[in-house]
Amino acid sequence: MITRRTTLAAMAATPLLGTKSFAQEALDVKEMSLGNPDSAVTVIEYASYTCPHCASFHTNTYPQLKANYIDTNKINFIYRDVYFDRFGLWASMIARCDDTKFFGITDMLYKRQPEWSRAGDAPTVVAEMRKIGLIAGLSNEQMDACLNNQPMAEALVARFQETTAKDDVNSTPTLFVNGTKYSNMSYTQLADLIDQELEA
Repeated sequence: MITRRTTLAAMAATPLLGTKSFAQEALDVKEMSLGNPDSAVTVIEYASYTCPHCASFHTNTYPQLKANYIDTNKINFIYRDVYFDRFGLWASMIARCDDTKFFGITDMLYKRQPEWSRAGDAPTVVAEMRKIGLIAGLSNEQMDACLNNQPMAEALVARFQETTAKDDVNSTPTLFVNGTKYSNMSYTQLADLIDQELEA
């Protein structure tokens, strides 16, 4: 179940590093999508960076989905964050440092989830996340700014609360295929659902 929303909201109101003040205006949360926005089929994934089942989905199902349906422009794919804890929120803030690198960083965060999510205390977890950001081409200065972006943290939590409530999402990964909600599934099951919608 998705819980601790009040705690997350309070946490989002405080910059992570707290050593600098970055005057940044509140931002709208961009919808992160790939594929064909004009496709007749839209697949939405609700996922948490700290969810092991989501990591499994991104390791075993997403690569095939991307190769066969997203990269071929057959579907519009939308990724939406779910936050169970502060680590997931911080991971999202690093992934969103550069929109053009979002999905690449997301892939690395899921592939290396055990390395950073179980690294220990908060500073150690952040240090492991930073390694991923550096590999992706982000600078430490960029990540400092992103992790201290209080308006963005608040906006991300508010958007998470809004979308999960609207779509009645209480576990991850949750998938929507043209508006119909499904729980975690194999690639074959998901492909069958997509093909039915493409042929409709």
